Amino acid sequence: MKKMFKFTGAMLLAVSMLTACAGEKSGGSSEGDGKRITLYSPETPDFTKELAKKYEEVIGGNVDVHYAGTNVLVNQMLAEKENPKADVWYGGGGILPFEAAVERGILASYIPDFAADWDITENGIKLKHEDGKYVGVEIFVLGFSYNPELVSEEEAPKTWEDLLDPKWKGKIQFPNPAASGTATLMVMDQMMRQGEDKAWEYFEKLVDQANSTPDSGSAPTKAVAMGEAHIGIGFDFMAYEQKAKGETVDFIVPDKTPVLVNPATLIEGAPNAEGGKKFIDFLLSKEAQQIMADWYHIPINPEVESKTPLSIDKVKEVAVDLDIDWVNENYDRVRNEWKDKFQ
Repeated sequence: MKKMFKFTGAMLLAVSMLTACAGEKSGGSSEGDGKRITLYSPETPDFTKELAKKYEEVIGGNVDVHYAGTNVLVNQMLAEKENPKADVWYGGGGILPFEAAVERGILASYIPDFAADWDITENGIKLKHEDGKYVGVEIFVLGFSYNPELVSEEEAPKTWEDLLDPKWKGKIQFPNPAASGTATLMVMDQMMRQGEDKAWEYFEKLVDQANSTPDSGSAPTKAVAMGEAHIGIGFDFMAYEQKAKGETVDFIVPDKTPVLVNPATLIEGAPNAEGGKKFIDFLLSKEAQQIMADWYHIPINPEVESKTPLSIDKVKEVAVDLDIDWVNENYDRVRNEWKDKFQ
């Protein structure tokens, strides 16, 4: 891979600051081009509030943050396609919703200098879009949360097949793939590895093991922390964030599993495209990456150390090579088939 993560001074250029919560407007004078940046993000409002504070400290300016779920924001961007309101879209549980949005014509092309020398894909991790429609700013790993008071680390499952052990019957939770992108990723990964027929057989058994399949991607991890499940399927940061709050939960990285970047993108026809580009630059800066690390996300900037036991060097060895074209072609079909089979 060519010079991945080469740091440049351009990361500190930006024109605006993030606001604390959904739709809140920041005060003060604006620097740079004098225009507000409008950010659409499904990320935690408190998390974006921290980004806002740091952005104000480093750069100054004005950014309006609009918070909603990923699907809501995508539908809003589609409705606004002829008259875009957003400049930047950041976050959404990985690349899948961004890949789906590429074909809908709402994403512009922009790759920061910081990421210019990255390969498109390394060790199964797609780092940026081949036409520059998005760039990864952090790393998410799909795996297993577990409650150490109920399950020892040695006993905890280490592979996806381990989840079918009879000892876990009635003790597992995973999100509903008909509603959760996190769980849809899990289903499609198994289909690409086993073929569809064997994957459906696998999930018939896994459904029988579960005591609940909530719609929320983070709900199984919270259930594990509360002792309502022994094992939960979700992203790594969900477990480590709960653990940092004092909850009884830890995380296992399976031997082979999806590892995704969580991206940012410039919106096609953005009212403040130049400001949007500078904001995406900022997301890859050391200052912004430190905030991501402090929220237990795996940073992509090598100058920032992860607050969890995981790093991109550690997880790239377990990353499966996802066929993104196949995912895009079959995403809706698979979700609908899950609904027909299990709901």
